[in-house]
Amino acid sequence: MISRLRKPLLALGIAIYLSCLFVSPALAGMVGTMTSQGSSSALRQDEISRIQTALETKMVAEKLKAYGLTPGEIEQKLQGLSDGQIHMLAQASDPILAGGDALGVVIAILVIVLLVVLILKLSDKTVVVK
Repeated sequence: MISRLRKPLLALGIAIYLSCLFVSPALAGMVGTMTSQGSSSALRQDEISRIQTALETKMVAEKLKAYGLTPGEIEQKLQGLSDGQIHMLAQASDPILAGGDALGVVIAILVIVLLVVLILKLSDKTVVVK
């Protein structure tokens, strides 16, 4: 009788062991980032270069010129900003850089039209516009 109960009791014992002893409370939370002293200046220079790239776009340059700022004044103000202000400005300039220009849209439309024409030619179909 003990040999018949041995395997089920072993399985039950392992199940209880795994469910009771291996359960621990899970802790989750945000972990702050820490930068080393050397990477702080590299991060600042990277963010300044992203801002300068955004400032070189035509739309932003025209807007700053309308406000009466010269490129020298912009550079001077940019160097006088704190690290927090630089970071905030770099984050705000990311959507400007992501937008691209109208040339990409025109090229995409032309590629789509060429693909449609190619598919129609390969399938021996014609489009008649009346």
